[in-house]
Amino acid sequence: MLQTLSIRNVVLIDKLDLDFRPGLSVLTGETGAGKSILLDSLGLVTGSRAETSLIRHGEEKLGVTASFAVNKADSPLFDLLREYDIECADEIIIKRSLSRDGKGKIFINDQPVTAKFLKEVGRFLVEVHGQFDNQGLLNPANHRDVLDSYGNYKPLSAKVSGAYNAFRAARQQRREAEDNLERAKSEEEALRHWVEELKKLAPAAGEEDELAKRRLELMNSEKIIESLSYAYGVLSNGPDVADALRRAQSAVSKADSMVDGKYAGIMDTLEQALVNASEALNQIEEASANISLDTGELENIESRLFALRAVARKHQVNIDELPQVLEDLSQKLATIELGEEGLDNLRRQEEKLKLDYIAAANELSAARKAAALKLDQKVMAELPPLKMEKARFVTLIAKKDESGWNENGIDEVSFTVATNPNSPQGPINKIASGGELARFMLALKVNLAETSQVDTMIFDEVDAGVGGATAQAVGERLARLADKVQVLVVTHSPQVASRGNNHYKVSKSTVDNITTTKVVELGGDEKCEEIARMLAGEKITDEARAAARVLIKAV
Repeated sequence: MLQTLSIRNVVLIDKLDLDFRPGLSVLTGETGAGKSILLDSLGLVTGSRAETSLIRHGEEKLGVTASFAVNKADSPLFDLLREYDIECADEIIIKRSLSRDGKGKIFINDQPVTAKFLKEVGRFLVEVHGQFDNQGLLNPANHRDVLDSYGNYKPLSAKVSGAYNAFRAARQQRREAEDNLERAKSEEEALRHWVEELKKLAPAAGEEDELAKRRLELMNSEKIIESLSYAYGVLSNGPDVADALRRAQSAVSKADSMVDGKYAGIMDTLEQALVNASEALNQIEEASANISLDTGELENIESRLFALRAVARKHQVNIDELPQVLEDLSQKLATIELGEEGLDNLRRQEEKLKLDYIAAANELSAARKAAALKLDQKVMAELPPLKMEKARFVTLIAKKDESGWNENGIDEVSFTVATNPNSPQGPINKIASGGELARFMLALKVNLAETSQVDTMIFDEVDAGVGGATAQAVGERLARLADKVQVLVVTHSPQVASRGNNHYKVSKSTVDNITTTKVVELGGDEKCEEIARMLAGEKITDEARAAARVLIKAV
C-alpha cells in the first residue's frame, strides 16, 4: 500500500509531501491543475520512463520518493527482492532522481537498482487503469494468468506443469536419439571399416613404448655386440683378473694373521670381487648370445609401430587411446543395430507422457471454463448500473496448436466485449471506447480484487463521459473495490468524489509569473465545498452546497 509520496521539482510541483491511507482516495481539481503530475511522479518510482521534460523549469534536478507498506505473503515481490539481495521487512522505500543531463539514480531501500528492475518491482506495487492504458488487463498476454488467479486451481495448474515438463523431456530425449541414429547411419560404412581395422590391429595400452624400445635395440644390435665383446675380451684375454685377486687375497691373509683378524673386511671385499668378476664375465657372455641380428624382426616391429601411428593420426588420438576408440566406435555400431528398437521405446514413452499431459490440460481447461463462466456472469451483473446494459463480456478459451503447448496448458484465454447487441465479440482493448474501456476495467477489477497481486490501484478519470446514476454506480464500485485494496481515483465526478475516504484537492496558482501546483487534503467543510464546486462550476451556490451535503450523507 502506498504510504507517502514526496515530490521535488516535477513540472509545476516544486515541493510536495503527501500521506496516503487505506480505502478510497480521490483527487479532484480543475482541468490542467496538475493531477496528471501526481500520476507521472508516482510512475517515476514504479518504473515509468524518466524524461528530462518532467524537470521543473529553472531547476537542474527532480526527485521523487515513495514508501510502500508491503505484505510478506506477497511472495513474488519478496522473491524478486531477495534475488537482488535487497533487505525488506514491512516497508519499501523507493527514491529516484533525474538531472538535466539525463543522468539518473534509483534506490530501493538504499540499494542502487536499474530502471528495468524498478519496473519489475513496480508491477507488484501499483496498478494503473486509464482510458489509454495498454497494460495489465488490457494486455491479452495477461488474461490467462488473471483467469487462473481468479479460478484458484493451483494444484491442477501444478499437475499440468509437471506433466508438460515430463512430456517435454521425453520429446527432447527422443529427438536427440533420432538425431544420433541418423548421424550414426550416415557414418555406418566408415564405422564398420574403422572397427574392422582396429580389431585386426588389436592395439594395446603401453605397446608403443615397448615397440619403440625393442626397435631401438635391434637397430643398435651390432654396436651392442661390439661393446659387449670388447668387455668380454678385456676380462678374459688380458691379465688374469681372477688370479690377481687370489694373489692379493693371499698377501692380505698373511698380513691379517699378524694382527689377529684386523684385515678381515679387506679379505671379504676381495672374495666378493672375485665372485663378481666371474659373474660379470658370465653375464656378458649370456647377453652377447641373446643379441638378435634378425633383420626380419626389426622390419616386423617397424611395420607394426608405423601402422599404429598411422591409425592414431587418422583418429587424432595417441596410440594408447586406440583401445578406447575401438570401444567407442563399436558402441556406435551397436547403437545403429539396436537403435531402432530403443527409439521405438522412447517414442512409446513420449506418446504416453503426451497423453498424460493432454488429460491434465483438458482437466485444467474444464476448470478454466467454469471459472470463466462465473467471472462473465459477475462482470455482466456490474454492467447495467454502469450504463452498459447492452454490452456483453465473454471470456473466450480456445485450444492452441501443439506448437503452442506449454507448462500452462493448451488454452489461449482472451477477454472479449461487444458494446452493442448486434456487434461481434472482439478484444477488449480494440472494441471498447475510452469511457467504456474504463468501466469494463472497473467491473473486472471489482470481481478480481481478492486475487490481485498489488495493494494499490489507480483509476484515471474512470468516470469520463458519465454522470448522474452512472457516475454514482462508478463511485459505489470504486468504494467496494477499496474495501479490499487501496484505491486512488482522479475524478471530475462529484458522485465519485463523495465516496472518498480521503480527499485531495489539486490546484495551481501563479505568483510573479511562476506557476506552481499544490495539493491539500480536505476534510469536513472543505470537502463539501469542493464537491459543491464540482456540481456548480465556477460560482458555488447554496443549492450546490446543499446537494453536496446530500451526496456525502448518502454515502
